[in-house]
Amino acid sequence: MTHTQQVLPTVSRLFEPATLGGLELPNRLVMAPLTRHRADADGVPGHLMAVHYAQRATAGLIIAEGTAPSAVGQAYPHIPGIHTPAQIAGWREVTDAVRAGADGLGAGAEMFLQLEHGGRVGHPDTSGHVPLAPSAVRFPEQLQTPGGPRDGVTPRAMTAEDIRSTVADFRAAARNAVEAGFAGVEVHAANGFLLHQFLAKGTNLRTDEWGGPVENRIRLTVEVVRAVAEAIGPERVGVRISPGVGVNGIEEGDTEAIYPALLAALAEIRPVYLHAIYTDRERPRFQEHRAAWPGTLIANQLLSREQFAADGGKSVAERFLAEGADLVSLGRGFLANPDFVERLRTDAPLNEMRTEFLMHVQGAEGYNDYPALATASV
Repeated sequence: MTHTQQVLPTVSRLFEPATLGGLELPNRLVMAPLTRHRADADGVPGHLMAVHYAQRATAGLIIAEGTAPSAVGQAYPHIPGIHTPAQIAGWREVTDAVRAGADGLGAGAEMFLQLEHGGRVGHPDTSGHVPLAPSAVRFPEQLQTPGGPRDGVTPRAMTAEDIRSTVADFRAAARNAVEAGFAGVEVHAANGFLLHQFLAKGTNLRTDEWGGPVENRIRLTVEVVRAVAEAIGPERVGVRISPGVGVNGIEEGDTEAIYPALLAALAEIRPVYLHAIYTDRERPRFQEHRAAWPGTLIANQLLSREQFAADGGKSVAERFLAEGADLVSLGRGFLANPDFVERLRTDAPLNEMRTEFLMHVQGAEGYNDYPALATASV
């Protein structure tokens, strides 16, 4: 007798549980760090941010937005810091809210905090300080300040003492993040900020032990990661890189030499993950990094409009997993969809994003007022 065998639907690996060091994650989808300028003028996270992250607590891992480890490291107005008692307390409200979750949207996401020193991406009108950078190479674009857009200023080339103080700032910020309830921190060595400026030939013109050949240009990133790992444990430390991604006026010059050396040096410290950003052009480098990196690799691709419109990045994420990524981070879909994980799981349509509320605005509008599936039709 013949019978028809039932074919069960295939479950995407994106929604399978995963481990990250000693953490158990409910899925492999990471909420990428997304700067939204909703902290107060002193860099203190408030209730708005607590609600925002709690709404998105179904992600396997949340990497909270770029956060200044020091006053001089502040890149933009209304970005959070993690170097004052008030900032630590504000972030504690956020991490407590994420553990509790939002009504009807679940709870329990683990959170890492991204530590971001702006370097030359900063302005005295914003931070009260002349920016510090590897060399006195001016930021070539305009920057938003409390008084509106301003031309970039020429930063002060860091002295050896400045560099030692900056390493200490990262170390203290990591301890503060753990005090604020984060499971760990992500050291931001990407997207044209300070550590990336040291990696790149176009912004690092130094002739001392932090400049010149690749082994010197990677030195500060390695020193920072080592200091942070010694402070809170390598199982609490991730690192973000963006090979060949020329944002914020960055010009690496020798991408093919920088990252093999950097990954080899970082692997000796054993941070819990490497978080790598790719453009379509740089996408082939993923296999090189997968082969070179012995630990957890989080992959992120800067999605084109077409890729995002097709399925919110789901197919890109699944391809990364099929090719060896352990976790995949997506950003844009979380902006307008508090239940982004469920929408990807069920192939539900995404909310339309209101771009006028993305950056350099405050308030809940376009931030916390996007409907979840359960309420969208009410």
